Amino acid sequence: MSSSSAGAPRPRALIDASSPWRSLKYPSMRWWSVAHLVSNTGTWMQLTVQNLLVLQITGSAAATGLSMSVQAAPGLLMGLAGGTFVDRWPRKLTAAVSQALLGVVALVTAFLVVTHRLDLPALMALAAVTGLVATVDGPACSLLGNDLVRAEDVPSAIGVGSLVHSAGRLAGAALAGVTVGLLGTASAYAANALSFLFVAAVIPFLRPLRHTEPAAPDRASKPDMSAREGLLFFARRPRLVALAGITGISAVFGRNYALTLAVLVTGPLAGGAGSFGTVSTVLAAGGIVGAVLAARLRKPSVRLVGLLAAAGGLLQVVAGLAPSLAVLLVLVLPMAVVESVSDTAGTTVLQTDPPPHLRGRVLGVWGTVSTLWGLAGPPVLGLLMQHAGARGALVAGGLLIAATVGAGHLLRGRWAPAPVPAAKDPAAVLVTAA
Repeated sequence: MSSSSAGAPRPRALIDASSPWRSLKYPSMRWWSVAHLVSNTGTWMQLTVQNLLVLQITGSAAATGLSMSVQAAPGLLMGLAGGTFVDRWPRKLTAAVSQALLGVVALVTAFLVVTHRLDLPALMALAAVTGLVATVDGPACSLLGNDLVRAEDVPSAIGVGSLVHSAGRLAGAALAGVTVGLLGTASAYAANALSFLFVAAVIPFLRPLRHTEPAAPDRASKPDMSAREGLLFFARRPRLVALAGITGISAVFGRNYALTLAVLVTGPLAGGAGSFGTVSTVLAAGGIVGAVLAARLRKPSVRLVGLLAAAGGLLQVVAGLAPSLAVLLVLVLPMAVVESVSDTAGTTVLQTDPPPHLRGRVLGVWGTVSTLWGLAGPPVLGLLMQHAGARGALVAGGLLIAATVGAGHLLRGRWAPAPVPAAKDPAAVLVTAA
């Protein structure tokens, strides 16, 4: 190799391949990211004031919790049906219609708030409709975003999406206080409605890559497009079942930091609301760092997700034993980084492992399962903290996560089928004998 060749600049393709921002080289992905940012900002503006609005209308904390459960219920009961709908209909059309419907629901809510007609039955009905539409909107928008980039750039697209989500959350929370203070509570719903309609208007102009579009079903083969087929595929796919197990136990015992760390900071560590605010800020910063690192992934695996989950569990054990707030802050950052990278890796596997015509239904199954552990996690963890305290819950939960991942790895090695020996080549046998 000559010195001139060694000093030559690397091709742009090699540089782009290692960049966490490589998905943004696609024009449609850039537009989608802008639309995603606008939508997330509007959503977090609404979420910031939503519980307060329910309390103002009903005066009941129980009603607030009930409204959240009603909105989550369709994800538990209709998630697979929503994913089936996504597989059967054109993705761009499905995403555009679902975004427009969510915008209409937000506009109706804003109108009822302004006219003082929003009562508890109307509130529950709107929450149920929002949850129902979300069972279609979630998988449709997730898969549409992946269709805008090549397969090897999907981790970057998911990582960029995570960053946009975090930025939208911060911007939405900040704008909510200003907007509501000047224009009232209904303004948050109106802003969210406009953000949904903006996304619906952008979607028709997106240009998915042809090779990432779901393959058209072969009429001669008559593939099964039923919800049952998606459920069977998920159940018969060991790596997806393993991913669900790892993510589920981590979600229940390892990621409810708003609950466990809040009790730890305000209890054993004798901190206040300000101290927990600092912890939350560090968690958010770690999530952003993790999203950037995860966007560099090329082909993440379930094994990587398991290793990261085990590492996060062990960090959680040490955090549970932290003697001071300063030590906890040092541990919280890597905990958030590991969680963010693990989430991106797992999402990439989930969205790319199934064949294109099954991805909506697989995401529908995942939505049902994730809703189940999302509803079960806080009560289970709360019961554990009641008996073991915040430190005990963190330590026991972290050990349980690490032990489960380790046991799964050992069982996988034991149950793995023995390799089938290759048939010997007769010519090779004759040569050897000679």
